[in-house]
Amino acid sequence: MDLTKVLEATVSPDQNELQSAQRYLEEAAQGNLPQFLAALVNELADGGKSQVARMAAGLQLKNQLTSKDPTVRMQYQQRWISLSDELKNHVKTRVIQTLGTEKARPAIAPQCIAAIACAEIPNRQWLEVVDILQNIAVQPTSADSLREQALEAIGYLCQDIEPEHLVDQSHKILTAIVSGMKNEEPNLQIRIAATNALLNSLEFSKQNFEREGERNFIMQVVCQASVAEDTQLKVAGLQNIVKIMSLYYQHMKAYMGNALFPICMEAMKSDVDEVVLQGIEFWSTICDEEMDLAIEAAEAAESNRKPEQSSMFYAKGALEFIIPYLIDCLMKQEEFDDEDDWNPCKAGGVCLMLLAQCTEHHIVPHVLTFIKENIKNPDWKRRDAAVMTLGAILEGPDPKYLQELTTELMPSLIELMQDHSVIVRDSVAWTLGRICEILPQIAIERFLQPLVDALLAGLDSEPRVAANVCWAFNSLGEAAYDAAPVPDEEEEPPTYALSMWFSQILSKLLEVTVRPEANQGNLRSAAYEAIMELIKNSAKDCYEIVQKTTLIILERLQQVLMIDKSMSDRSQYNDLQSLLCATLQSVLRKVNPLDALQIANPIMNALLQMLSFGDNVTGGVQEDALMAIGTLVEVVGEQFVTYIEAFKPYLLEALKNKAEYQVCVAAVGLVGDIARALGSNIVSYSDLFMRILLENLADVTVHRSVKPHILSVFGDIALAIGPNFKTYFDVVIATLNQASATTVDKNDYDMVDYLNELREGCLEAYTGIIQGLKGEVPEGTVNADLTVLNHHIMHIIQFIELVATDQDHSESNVSSACGLVGDICSAFGAQVHPYLEKQAINELLQEGRRSKTHKTKQVATWATKELRKLKQQQVSYIVI
Repeated sequence: MDLTKVLEATVSPDQNELQSAQRYLEEAAQGNLPQFLAALVNELADGGKSQVARMAAGLQLKNQLTSKDPTVRMQYQQRWISLSDELKNHVKTRVIQTLGTEKARPAIAPQCIAAIACAEIPNRQWLEVVDILQNIAVQPTSADSLREQALEAIGYLCQDIEPEHLVDQSHKILTAIVSGMKNEEPNLQIRIAATNALLNSLEFSKQNFEREGERNFIMQVVCQASVAEDTQLKVAGLQNIVKIMSLYYQHMKAYMGNALFPICMEAMKSDVDEVVLQGIEFWSTICDEEMDLAIEAAEAAESNRKPEQSSMFYAKGALEFIIPYLIDCLMKQEEFDDEDDWNPCKAGGVCLMLLAQCTEHHIVPHVLTFIKENIKNPDWKRRDAAVMTLGAILEGPDPKYLQELTTELMPSLIELMQDHSVIVRDSVAWTLGRICEILPQIAIERFLQPLVDALLAGLDSEPRVAANVCWAFNSLGEAAYDAAPVPDEEEEPPTYALSMWFSQILSKLLEVTVRPEANQGNLRSAAYEAIMELIKNSAKDCYEIVQKTTLIILERLQQVLMIDKSMSDRSQYNDLQSLLCATLQSVLRKVNPLDALQIANPIMNALLQMLSFGDNVTGGVQEDALMAIGTLVEVVGEQFVTYIEAFKPYLLEALKNKAEYQVCVAAVGLVGDIARALGSNIVSYSDLFMRILLENLADVTVHRSVKPHILSVFGDIALAIGPNFKTYFDVVIATLNQASATTVDKNDYDMVDYLNELREGCLEAYTGIIQGLKGEVPEGTVNADLTVLNHHIMHIIQFIELVATDQDHSESNVSSACGLVGDICSAFGAQVHPYLEKQAINELLQEGRRSKTHKTKQVATWATKELRKLKQQQVSYIVI
């Protein structure tokens, strides 16, 4: 077939032509990729071909080099690297030759260059591409289109590659970019391309920003761009200012008063939404930075040291200037605005919330008069802005600064739930929810009856309003539960403030979930979430209603499973299944085990039926069904053994699901739940489970987030089967010892989080193995089964020290490590005391005892007592 015609057919309105072209291109890529790539780049570089064919060729070429999916992208990059140098050089030469020859915007050749460079530069190949692009960009004799597309290529490269790979070339890249950004540059498109490229290069320009001369020059061209007459250039310049403030806050003092402040204030006054949004984003970014600096300062004060960076308190100083503009933005809402559109009104509301959190009570005087004077204003826009402003400032200031104001305005807010404007009612419902969450005593102690009545009526409103009412009930339910007195020796209150309305609220919410328009405005999801929260936070005198709700949810789940699986809107069907599973989990947790056993059969049958739909069951639904089964396991305990055989095929299938790792994680967690519930009864299944779990650990294609969960489950199985775990001991302990020695790049926050999860899994596994092998023996006696650990106990203790001395360890790491120290003391007795009496371990226990988390504090205190017991035993031996 003629490749040009095939490529042109990829934009054909004729579906047959389109599908035929796509099929041909897929087969060509699979049949002979090198030949296909060469043909595509030749088509792209051929100026005699149509623009449509050239663009399609470039797009096909790019799609064979990169992907939005990180795993696929890595595979494509490795595939490219493995191709012959002759082919790669041909493609690179031709694609560079294409620069400046495309008339379409955005051009495709710059994207192809970036895709190739992203594959090669990390492998220390094609480093000269930066020189090539820089020379084109700064060369006065280069055609304008050539310079523009070279700058675009630099921008795409900076956007897509990991910043550390370009640090060494940052000076060359900035030289090229700044040359295109200068005020003297007559070509507007070159300035726009250069300004966009700068935005993508800022993360690896740290060294340049630390040098005052270079920083001044960069700031000069950025500020010039941000006051340009052209909107596209102005927005790009302002985006740079926002990102620079985020990355280089500490260097901005010299520019704030004379340049950045007036530029961003002017932007907020603009008639162009895109410009206003950047002006607002500037102040939102400052709030984010200054809140982080406040946390850093507090942590430094606790440690009696100076913080590395200090806040300049720009947000506090600018309140009087920016608040009027933000309130103006709140008054620019439209009667029929699209809820999904990001506009100055919504951005202004978010910025007000951030300012309140950042400046705390300092914001209150600047908004007080506006709120009071406008909450009953005849103009609905001013009423809505007043309500939104009140809602926005509730979080941040000390409640004492807002109690009087909120108490005074509550009757007006409750009345406004009947407002003729849907937007006002929407804002009121949101604000009432915020009051229930942040100042609950006002709602519960002073206005509960009228508030509940207003919210119940609000559930009949438009979906967007009713969804916010659902959220208000969430907050109200939690606040009422927390405020209720709990008698000694009891776990939950006998009654609470919402008891008299509980049945009415739950019935109304269940009605809302089946409203014809419940799929709009996230209403169905919000209603089910409110049901879950209210059940979770219900008092004992509401139990009968919880039981009835359980049966209603189960009945609905069974009805959903009978719906035609070929229904047109599968996403709604799947969402409904997921919501019912989640709600079932919530009610099961509140039902006592005896009552749960009576309905366990229909629940399990429904969930197994859901899992049996084969290819029709999505990963999300599968995950939700597994989690619901996990909750049933927790509630019915060892009685779950009845369902193991029927459930086993679905559990094994989920454990082997590498494509959807969340499903695999849920399945792994469920194995742990079953082990804890069944205890030694799981021994007949443990060989099967252990084999699959160990295979998953060894499989490089299994998502890394699954592996910490597997390690943790080893501990659950060991604890369940006790001495029988010795069958797996050698392979498991070798795996744990290897995993506990893992190191990561500490500059990568995601990897630091992963390391903490991995260590958490190791700590839990060691704990389970020690507790399982220790068994039930008299205090002071060491179980003979523990001897298999003798050669490993020093490694385990060294691992605890490693966790203790890592400054990046997590709260749960501290809790688990403290627990493991206590278990080692309890299991091995005085013989291990000399190895545990280490400064790092003592400091870890001290950190645990000082924790604000009750569980961590409790575990650390117990472990400290166990360690002290061993010390006393040693002293008594010496005396004897």
